[in-house]
Amino acid sequence: MKLSINKKDKIHLIGIGGIGMSGIALILKKMGYDIQGSDISKKSKNLNFLKKNKIKIFNNHKSQNIKNAKIIVISTAINKSNSEFQAATKKKLLIIRRAEMLAHIISLKKNIVISGSHGKTTITSLVSIILKDANFNPTIVNGGIINSLKTNARLGDGDWSVIEADESDGSFLKFSNTIAVVSNIDREHMDYYKSFNNLTKQFGLFLDKTPLFGKNVVCLDDPSIVKLIKKSNKQNFLTYGFNSKADFIPTNLVYKNMKIYFDLKVNLKKKFTIKDITLNLMGQHNVLNATAAIIVSITLGISVEKIKKTLENFLGVQRRLTKLYEKKDKIIFDDYAHHPTEIAAVLNACKKNFNKHKIISVFQPHRFSRVQSLYNEFSNCFLDSDLVVLCPVYAAGEKNINFDLEKFGKKIVKNSNTEVVIARDEKNLEIFLQKKHSSKEVVIAMGAGSVSQWIRSISKKIKNAKN
Repeated sequence: MKLSINKKDKIHLIGIGGIGMSGIALILKKMGYDIQGSDISKKSKNLNFLKKNKIKIFNNHKSQNIKNAKIIVISTAINKSNSEFQAATKKKLLIIRRAEMLAHIISLKKNIVISGSHGKTTITSLVSIILKDANFNPTIVNGGIINSLKTNARLGDGDWSVIEADESDGSFLKFSNTIAVVSNIDREHMDYYKSFNNLTKQFGLFLDKTPLFGKNVVCLDDPSIVKLIKKSNKQNFLTYGFNSKADFIPTNLVYKNMKIYFDLKVNLKKKFTIKDITLNLMGQHNVLNATAAIIVSITLGISVEKIKKTLENFLGVQRRLTKLYEKKDKIIFDDYAHHPTEIAAVLNACKKNFNKHKIISVFQPHRFSRVQSLYNEFSNCFLDSDLVVLCPVYAAGEKNINFDLEKFGKKIVKNSNTEVVIARDEKNLEIFLQKKHSSKEVVIAMGAGSVSQWIRSISKKIKNAKN
C-alpha cells in the first residue's frame, strides 16, 4: 500500500507511550509531521521525552481525542474495543499499524533489520552506535533506550536504517531487508503463533525476504536456525556462534570488572582472528550479540579498529543490566528479562562476574499466559540464583486465572535448588531489600512490568538512607 501524507494532516498514535510507538512518533515529528497521541499511563520516561519534543499527549483514551486527526496509528496492544479505534472506524479514517508505518518511513533506505526471540534490542543498539561512530548517520528505531543517545529513535540523513523488528505478531515481515539478523528462535508469543513450528516458519519467511545481494546474519548455535539454513536455497548467509562450523567464532573469553574480553576467529575464504576485543557488557549472550554487530559492520566496510573502539566504550541499553546502586556490600541492577532463557542468561552473567557475591533475583512474572505456557522452564531458570524474591504476576491486561504464586515458588525451590521468598507488593519488597542479608550481594530485578519502577524507587531510598 502506498501512503501519501500531507504534512498538515494530524497523525494520532494510540498507545503512544510504548517503546515502539514513541520511537515512531519521534521520527515522524523530526520529519515535520503534525503528531499527537494518547496513552493510559500518566507518567513515564517515554511520555516525558515526547512532551519535551513538543508532542501533544492525552492521558486517556477518548473518542474526542481524535476529532482533528486524519491518520491513526495503532500498536498490537490496542484492541477493537478501544474508544478511539471505534471512533476512527466510524469516521472512516485511515488506520495503520505501527509496523506498517515504520515500513513506510524506511522504505527509501537500505535496511538492517534485526530480529530474534532474545538479544535483538542489544544487537540493534550495538549496530546503531557503530554506524553512528563511523559517520553513517543512520536512522534508528530500537526497542530500548540507547544510553549514549538517550533515545530509542533517531532520524538520520544517511543511506542506512537500523531497525529492531518485532516478531510477536508477525509484523517483522512488513520490512524490506538489505541485511537481516536473527539471533535465535525460542518458544515465545505462542498466544499468536499457536505452535513453535508456525513461529519458525515465519522466521524462515523473514530470512527469505533478504535479496541475494544482501546478507542474512544468523546464529549457528540455534538448532532451528540450522534447519532454516538447510531448507533455504540462498547462499547469502553469514553464521556466528560457538559452533565450530560457524563463520565467526568467539574464543578466549575472559570476564572481568563487568566487561568481557575475547578474540573472534573468522572462517571465511580468508581466515584470520580479530584479537583483543573489549566489550563493555556482561554475559556470554552479549558476546554473541556483539559478534552479530561486528559481522554487520564489517559487511558495510567499517574498519575493525573503529568497531573495537565503539564496543569498548558502549554505554549499554536501559533495562539491560542497568546498575542502579553500588556500595561495597550491595549492587542493584534493573533488567528487562521476562523469559526463562533471558533470566538464565542474565543470572549466568552475574554469577561469572560476581562469584564472591550472593545472587538475589527479584522476579515479577509478566502475563499469566506466558507463565502458564513456560511453567517448567521458569521453575528451572534460577539455578545461578542463591535467592529468588518472587512478586505477583503483572497481568498486562490479562484476566487473573487464580494463579497460585506460592505453588509456583515451591516449584522454583525444587527445580532451581534455591531459596524463594514472596514479596506481595512494592512495600513488602522494600522492607526485604533494606535489610542486610549478607556481606556481599548482587540484586537483579527482572520483568517487563512494574518491577522496574519498584526497584528504581527502592534503590533511591536505600541510597538516601546510606548517605
